[in-house]
Amino acid sequence: MVCETKIVADEHDAIPGTKKESIMWSSPPSSAALNPAEDKDARKDPVFIREFERGDQEEVRRIFYEGIMERIPNTAFRGLKQQPKTQFLYALLTVMCFVMTKSVTLTCCAPFILMGARYYYSRKVIQTYLDCALHTDMADIEAYYMKPTGSCFWVAVLDGRVVGIVAAQGREDDNTVELRRMSVDSHYRGKGIAKALGRRVLEFAVRNNYAAVVLGTTAVKLAAHKLYESLGFRRTGRSEDYRLPGMSRSPLERLFFQIRYSRYRLQLREE
Repeated sequence: MVCETKIVADEHDAIPGTKKESIMWSSPPSSAALNPAEDKDARKDPVFIREFERGDQEEVRRIFYEGIMERIPNTAFRGLKQQPKTQFLYALLTVMCFVMTKSVTLTCCAPFILMGARYYYSRKVIQTYLDCALHTDMADIEAYYMKPTGSCFWVAVLDGRVVGIVAAQGREDDNTVELRRMSVDSHYRGKGIAKALGRRVLEFAVRNNYAAVVLGTTAVKLAAHKLYESLGFRRTGRSEDYRLPGMSRSPLERLFFQIRYSRYRLQLREE
């Protein structure tokens, strides 16, 4: 679920390296207003992308956890902009509140009550999903991604600290590799790290002769979708009412939690 990233810098050079290699690149300055001295310093900002090691586990889980938790307000509030039917329903409920109660005060409070309910159910569903992920693949990254053939997990390291993560999981049934678990520490966004991580997965797929790279995302922010498109992905499908693992689909949950799921594909070669 964590594919949402903020990316500003554009990189057009290929990222070299096989699965067993580490790569280093310098993140470009995020502002054109830097003076020459600051620009020189900004370009000396080496980021290493290497394979996951057991000692990275705590930082990897932290980045993943924080990235998922960001989805709660984004889904509850920003996500509502993508749900016109839900907006209409909430407006109708507000009008019905006035018709039934004749109370202006209660009617004015209705939108805040509805938004509070959206936040509550977004938090409930996303935390359930987070708990599921932290007890499956994110609990044993070596077993899920490092040992199986055709899969791998990478970290981005800046100044000796893990600041970004991404995984690739091969699917032999259709000869594709899935880009998963991409997330960048919120303090290090805007440096091109997410794009470099994405390219590392593409390079891995090419070197392992996969036909395509696929991904699915519930990202609300437009920047995440622009990132995938900048890497060459094309959207192949979208579901307006996606069901996350752990959802109960109760009437109240369906009323206050909706999430859009987009599928992307980058074709590397024809079968």
